[in-house]
This record gives sequence, structure tokens and C-alpha cells, in this order.
Amino acid sequence: MHASEPSVPAVAPAPPAEETAAPYRSRRFATGRQFELRRGDALAVVVELAAGLRLYSRGGVQLTESYADDQIPPGAAGITLAPWANRIAGGLWHLDGKKQQLDITEVSRNNASHGLLRNTGYALVDESEFSVTLEATVFPQHGYPFLVRHRVRYELDANLDLRVAQTLVNDSTAKAPFVLGAHPYLRVGEVRPEDLVLTVAGASLLVTDEQLIPQSSAPVDGDSDFRTGVTVGDRLVDVALTDLTFDDGVARHTLTAPDGRSVSLEHGEACQYVQVFITDTFPGRSRAVAIEPMTGPANAFNSGTGLRWLEPGEEFTSRWAITASL
Repeated sequence: MHASEPSVPAVAPAPPAEETAAPYRSRRFATGRQFELRRGDALAVVVELAAGLRLYSRGGVQLTESYADDQIPPGAAGITLAPWANRIAGGLWHLDGKKQQLDITEVSRNNASHGLLRNTGYALVDESEFSVTLEATVFPQHGYPFLVRHRVRYELDANLDLRVAQTLVNDSTAKAPFVLGAHPYLRVGEVRPEDLVLTVAGASLLVTDEQLIPQSSAPVDGDSDFRTGVTVGDRLVDVALTDLTFDDGVARHTLTAPDGRSVSLEHGEACQYVQVFITDTFPGRSRAVAIEPMTGPANAFNSGTGLRWLEPGEEFTSRWAITASL
């Protein structure tokens, strides 16, 4: 692994001619330090900002959406989420009867979105040839009066799959609530997103209000049923699915190209929810597909659904992976 001289993801523009003579290590990145993992024909680029995944590819086939050197992750591409994933309605929840008010970070819907570390640089904890571990601290603050650490480990395994472990450690003197999640966007090389078939192993969806806050659940039906595969086409989707199918403790959600190549998001039973987000606002892409593993749904701090609590000194780990058949 070479933290100082990473390769440029295929989507990043080439540097101006006058910069090509300068050492690559002198370049600056909006997402901070870049950690490059290589094994066989697999490449992963992990960034300091939000312990995010900037790129995963196999044999030169790009399997995640990426972005240029001077961009922060568009649409939260590849970031990790703690101490909550998704949204908290109005940024407001209660702890032992006392109001807790978080900053509103999704102004358009008046929500606190994607946790407290989205704009934080993570510190290097450990690195090896095929893995890197980063960590950041959430300090006690308005809306979240707890001291916790979020540690993220990326590894290219012997099968060249990218495996990720997210661990939350409670350094507080009181038990702390949390939901963990991640925000990867998947693709299959240069195949048109509209031509991909999306398969998601979820039998129920969360019915939301205009703030995208769950109000109830219902069986998937019609356009919300991805279990047997649907063509992405012109769909625009932002829905949480649950009642997932696990095979030997693993749920698998897949994008498949017309030629049979595929990329999958896999996760363990710690994640009982997956957010499916298909957007037409990702830079340079007609559609982009995010498949987001979550230990709990939006607004879990209020509903209690999927919410976990860590005792002082306790830690919890959620695992997910990106695999491919090429």
C-alpha cells in the first residue's frame, strides 16, 4: 500500500501539462490523504475524509462511483456513517426526558443527516500491504453528549473482494445510542446505468413522509419489489428495505450488466436495513445507484427501531463487502 502516491481514479481529470513534471506526492486532495490498496488486479482507494471509499476496481473495471481530486464526495459517495445513518427528523430526539437538538445538515428537509463525522478527517491506526484502518472521535456536543470512536478497516482479501468492518467504541461513562451505516455507489465499468439490473433481497419497505422519515412498513409491491431483479431504466428511488433474506448470515444485493458481469454489496446480520438510492444528480452520470447497509433505519433515535446502545467501554462491529463476478 502506498499512502503518499495513490493512482488517480479513472474519472479524475488528468493534471495540467505544467503539473506533470512535479512529483505526484505534491498534489493535494479535497478528501485528504489517499490510501491505495492493491492485490492482484484489484485496486481500492480509501480517503481520510469520512473514512470514505473513493474507488474499487477489478481488472481495470470500475465497480464504484468515484470523483475528481478537487471534489468532496458527491452525494456522500463512499462515506461511512456514525453515530447514526440516514436521518433524524428535525435533528431532535430525547434522552432521559431531556431534549437533544442536533445541527440541521439536510436543510431542504429539516433533518440531521448522515451522522457527525461526514466532514471529519480520520487518523491512521494501522496499515499493511492489503489493508488500512482509520479512526475518528465523536466528542460530546449539543445533541449527542457522548464520547465515542468510530474505527473503519478496509481489506482486499485473497479473493480480491473488498471487506469493510465498522466498529464503534464507547469511551463515555454512560451508555450511548447509535446506528452505523455506509454510502457506497456501485457500477459495472462503462455499462450504462439504465441497462443494469438491480436485485435487492428485501421483502418489506419503510413508508415515509415528505421528510423521508419512516411512518410505517409495508410489503414490497410493484416498483418497490427488487427481489427478482428490475432494470434501472429511468427510475429515481430513495427507499429503505428490510425483512432481508440472509444466506448463511449474509445478505446480497446485486447490479448485473447485460453481458452477465455483476457487482454486489454484501453484509452481515448486524445490518437489517438497506437504503436503495437511485439518483440523476451524480456528476457526469445519467443515473447512479447507491446500496447502503444500515444497522437501523432513519429516525431510529426517535422510533427506537434498530437502535442499539453501547455500555461504557463496550464496542460493536458491523461488516459489509463489495464483491464482483467479472
